[in-house]
Amino acid sequence: MGKQSRLLALVLALVIGAIYWIGSHPPKLGLDLRGGAQLTLQAEPKPEEGIPKITPRIMEAAKYVVEQRINGLGVAEATIVVSGETQLSVQLPGVDNPAQAERVLGKTAQLDFRKQRQGTEGQFRAELTVQKDLQIKQQYLKASADQAEIAENEAAIKRNKEAIRGLFDRTGLTGQYLKDAGAVTGQSQGAWDVALTFDDKGGDLFAKTTGELGGTGRSLGIFLDDELISYPSVGVEFQGKGITGNHAVITGSKNLEGATELALQLRAGALPVPVKLVENRTVGATLGADSVQSSIYAGVAGLVLVLVFMVAYYKLLGVVADVALLVYAVITYAAFSVLGVVLTLPGIAGFILSIGIAVDANVLIFERIREELRSGRSLYKSVEAGFNRAWASILDGHVTTIISCVALFWLGSGLVKGFAVTLGLGVAVSLFTAVTCSRSLLLTVITYPNLRKPSFYGVRAIGKPNNYGVSSAQAEITVPSEAVENDAADESDRSANDKTKGATL
Repeated sequence: MGKQSRLLALVLALVIGAIYWIGSHPPKLGLDLRGGAQLTLQAEPKPEEGIPKITPRIMEAAKYVVEQRINGLGVAEATIVVSGETQLSVQLPGVDNPAQAERVLGKTAQLDFRKQRQGTEGQFRAELTVQKDLQIKQQYLKASADQAEIAENEAAIKRNKEAIRGLFDRTGLTGQYLKDAGAVTGQSQGAWDVALTFDDKGGDLFAKTTGELGGTGRSLGIFLDDELISYPSVGVEFQGKGITGNHAVITGSKNLEGATELALQLRAGALPVPVKLVENRTVGATLGADSVQSSIYAGVAGLVLVLVFMVAYYKLLGVVADVALLVYAVITYAAFSVLGVVLTLPGIAGFILSIGIAVDANVLIFERIREELRSGRSLYKSVEAGFNRAWASILDGHVTTIISCVALFWLGSGLVKGFAVTLGLGVAVSLFTAVTCSRSLLLTVITYPNLRKPSFYGVRAIGKPNNYGVSSAQAEITVPSEAVENDAADESDRSANDKTKGATL
């Protein structure tokens, strides 16, 4: 009893924790349920670099890079498809700030590192001050809706950017030599940095450039789309030799969001061709409120019917199965939130399907228990045998389903992956709840003498002799008394039995 009590206490703690987590961190909904942002990206050829036209291979490479950038945005279940010959259609579910997606995905030109020219330090500081003032003024003008002044200020911003570009010279170090960039914690508390990793050639170019700038006070200009996005300086300790080892760190980011965005923009330089953002719009839920509501009603109705059927057919065993099923649903739903799963309609279908698999596991166990009861074994031994003998079938069924989910996730994309994730995760949790939770609950229930009648477990008279030479109708009467006697003996060695068998199920 001690071991079963500890298991039930663990399950109760998990359920309470899951309910709390769901209340504070509800799972996100997909584009078909919640809506989000939809962007269209146009790939453009580069004749000067030997790419006169866009090929399917180039589009696949561009799609891969965009997928990596979306992952960096923290958006799951995004749908990215090649539209036509030169466009990518990107759907971002649950994006509350489409402007952020535009800032990151819209920065699509090639990345390059440039060194500031000698004697331009004062002019550069002045241009940065002008740039800041013009940007503040632009925000104010947009609020006032004066189109003429907005256009005039935009022209001034354009001239300012051109003036800044004129203060830097190209070094030949471009995004094609950058292997990775990511946000890392800085040395001071609350600070964030951006770590860079170059390939061998890029490392040599970076060391040469930083060696020329070290200790001079001039900046290393990082340009994306010919627009300055960062201008770090190089310490005097790197004068002459430069920053070697193919690694560097850009310091000075004010927060994680700023460091992450800069890292994403740096990684954008790996695009095989420039990609232009031609459309960015917010879309509503594709299913509509009525369809979502109908789906919820259908799912709840199906779950209620399953719960009622289990009680009607399996009696007390069905009650235990229903409790384990509710525990399963709560834990699985919380796991979706913990892992950042975005629920779409196919994902919900996978969740509901995994509920059916969890019920099936209980059905296998309960049928074995009833067979053991009809054979004349004690109630405790029937329960133990039912779980032990059904384990192989349950394990086989769950493992084969998980293998299918792995294949769907590995080979599929978009909504298919969402279905695979929810189904696979649900199947894994059902192994815990349908076996461990059900077993602990049932072993606890049969310790009460008033709940030991085989009729409570769905054992009915079928008019055929059993292994003891009596009819099942007689077994309805004789088995309870034998079960009570055997269970009394089993009570004394139950702990030892749990240790020898390990209670692995």
